[in-house]
Amino acid sequence: MTNTSRRSFLRRSAVIGGAAATAAAVPGLASAVDAAGTDASTTASTTTTTTSTIGPLTFVPGDEQYGDLARGANQRIVASPDRIRLVGSPDQAVQAVQAAVTNGERIAVRGGGHCFEDFVGNPEVKTLIDLSGMKNVSYDSSRRAFVVEAGANLGEVYERLFKGWGVTVPGGSCPTVGVGGHIQGGGYGPLNRLFGLTVDHLYAIEVVVVSASGVARKVVATREPSDPNRDLWWAHTGGGGGNFGLVTRYWFRSPGATSYDPTKLLPRPPKEMLVATVNWSWDDLDLAAFTRLLKNYSSWFAADNAPGSPNNHLYAHLSPFHKSGGNVHLSVQLSADIADPDALLDSFLTAVNAGVGANFQTTDRRRLPWLLATRWRGFADGATTWRIKGKSAYQRKTLTDDQAAAIYHHLTRTDYFNPGAGILIASYGGQVNAVAPDATALPHRDSALIMMYVTLWTDPAQDAVHTQWIRELYRDVYASTGGVPVPGDLTDGAYINYPDVDTSDPAWNTSGVPWQSLYYKGNYPKLQQQKARWDPQNIFHHALSITGA
Repeated sequence: MTNTSRRSFLRRSAVIGGAAATAAAVPGLASAVDAAGTDASTTASTTTTTTSTIGPLTFVPGDEQYGDLARGANQRIVASPDRIRLVGSPDQAVQAVQAAVTNGERIAVRGGGHCFEDFVGNPEVKTLIDLSGMKNVSYDSSRRAFVVEAGANLGEVYERLFKGWGVTVPGGSCPTVGVGGHIQGGGYGPLNRLFGLTVDHLYAIEVVVVSASGVARKVVATREPSDPNRDLWWAHTGGGGGNFGLVTRYWFRSPGATSYDPTKLLPRPPKEMLVATVNWSWDDLDLAAFTRLLKNYSSWFAADNAPGSPNNHLYAHLSPFHKSGGNVHLSVQLSADIADPDALLDSFLTAVNAGVGANFQTTDRRRLPWLLATRWRGFADGATTWRIKGKSAYQRKTLTDDQAAAIYHHLTRTDYFNPGAGILIASYGGQVNAVAPDATALPHRDSALIMMYVTLWTDPAQDAVHTQWIRELYRDVYASTGGVPVPGDLTDGAYINYPDVDTSDPAWNTSGVPWQSLYYKGNYPKLQQQKARWDPQNIFHHALSITGA
């Protein structure tokens, strides 16, 4: 062991030991941790054994691992906490939270690290709790539900659930996204039109919360009507991460699933998927052709958006990115288990291209087994070395001429060059729209599309250029409603998993509608009540966090 490595090891050991000593010295902490495992609301959680493979470890600046652990996927925001605590179990998470609270340190929690804003990498954060040591996925027979630790990523969850039991949850298309934040914000993906959102299958959560007296403890909350903690479960069905506590585990079981056979407790994905990617050359798209393309695409989903539709087997995202990239892409996947999936795909592509006046080129069309399709490059491209700025919007109806013109203008600007800047327009609705807006914290239950605005770059010196471009694009697309997608006849607010601090800035949001209404609509007052109950000291907060009632 080198002297540097030895010093790093000793420093980590000292910090870990200090945290343990601090915990032992805090009145009530030991009893709170013990009680969390024997409380009536948490007893069943102990029936699933969780083995820690990594953690607890603490890293400080200068340690070899610190630089990597301080970074998520978004290189625009790099954390610089005094310490990073890598935990490997719920009890270790309790101890890490307690140590930070006792020392008066601001806390942030990292799962997959895909946040668009500085909620984790904020300079005021002194303790960053990393959940990547908690990746267990198993079946909990006592709850008849699958338990997923919050440090797992979507790809790991899909693989374990499918290989072990032939089931899945309808989560996102990027396999490296962590379940921790993804689920708390609602969680949608390629199967959402068939099966709804991830939170529509969420049965229970385990959360580390901090009392008014400063004591950290674990609480399990379920969707059972008789559960006194049910509102805490509800708050995590779309309330967003970093608001109420540190989620350590999730349990999944579909509503109405009564079997004791785990293979029947969650959706079974299609055995095979038909996937395709087609491109239109920007050279063939003037404003009229581009407008027709956007309107055709959005009209198809707006017209066929109800639960139970046979066309809900088809999911797509249209990706008009800056003209400097050369093409507009459309990626599609649909169940190959249905009768004649090729006919449905052909019909869809014909409808999208009708009247455009330009031919598209098919670059990929094939059948893949379902698990392999979750890694298909058409959906699962990674972006782990980019600087990222993102925004979002729900679209209820066909994109208008004015919206298309604004998009076209900014994607063809000659004073801006970036192939990694554009919009991902994904299909939504279907079974998502079968759930009442107040049944979960996520209220957006009648949209046809969800739109992710994004720009990716690498040079820090260009930060202002790229953020200004995306701000102007977004402002102009929603110019008729004050620069943001105000809930109304055409649009329905924004998605908290794609957070955008500009929505709280009156320079960019001139609508008079607060950012809380964009993300939470009428559910915000109830979320405030849960914030006041479960995080009375506001331990867990960030730039767009929920405030207590």
